[in-house]
Amino acid sequence: METTGTLYVVATPIGNLEDISARAIAALKQVDLIAAEDTRHSKRLLQHFAVSTPLTSYHDFSSDADVQKLLDDLSAGRSIALISDAGTPLISDPGFRLVEKARACGIAVIPVPGASAVIAALSVAGIPSDRFFFEGFLPAKSTQRCKRLAVLAHESSTVVFYESPHRIAACLADMAAVIAEPNKRKVFVARELTKKFETHFLGSLLEAVAWVASDDNNSRGEFVLVLEGRLEQPDSELDTAMEKAKEVAELLSAELSMKRAVALAAQIVGVRKNALYAVMLEKQG
Repeated sequence: METTGTLYVVATPIGNLEDISARAIAALKQVDLIAAEDTRHSKRLLQHFAVSTPLTSYHDFSSDADVQKLLDDLSAGRSIALISDAGTPLISDPGFRLVEKARACGIAVIPVPGASAVIAALSVAGIPSDRFFFEGFLPAKSTQRCKRLAVLAHESSTVVFYESPHRIAACLADMAAVIAEPNKRKVFVARELTKKFETHFLGSLLEAVAWVASDDNNSRGEFVLVLEGRLEQPDSELDTAMEKAKEVAELLSAELSMKRAVALAAQIVGVRKNALYAVMLEKQG
């Protein structure tokens, strides 16, 4: 009976080559094919570890035909390793379409875990990591970025972002402008994680804006931002905010469904949506 191959999702180093695992190297050597985001970039990594497995290109712009070719190979019994330029595939990197379709075809998909910039930054940030929200890259344009930040500003969990060198200063400035108490809300800025010029900064949003502006080198490289969750308000402030949110929700409910009115009121005032919904239901009896 014909058996299908296995799709291995293999994490590669985000900077320091020594961070690759022995299992990852073994997997890359034993598979029949490696699907890489950028074959030129990955070729250097594979040469370093004496991996001679054939390479093929797979990225976000790969055609449906390219994806189907990989699925056909897997269905025919060939094993494939999926890698991105750095870190764990699918974490703000290509791979979702292939993994989704492979699972739909009953093909085994096995993780070979390793480096991830999200986890690396969280582990050293000194900001609560028991609950976190991974946002990835914010919109490139300031207007859309600020709209998204206005929503995330009320998130009580730690929020993790990726950012590019040419937007880091503007991104932090927008955070400081949109998020309440920027002189108190902490952010951890990780630059060039695991690389030669790795740099860490921990301080308030306003201090982070000043830090990036203080030295041109501070805006170079790849960034991970770890933003502290919304600061807890005193009970008296929470009670006042909830009363205001309840009034807003009542006004909106004249035109909107209760669910939509509560969601908008919670966002406008800055209270927890579920808590406001509970209050409104109790009020209705």
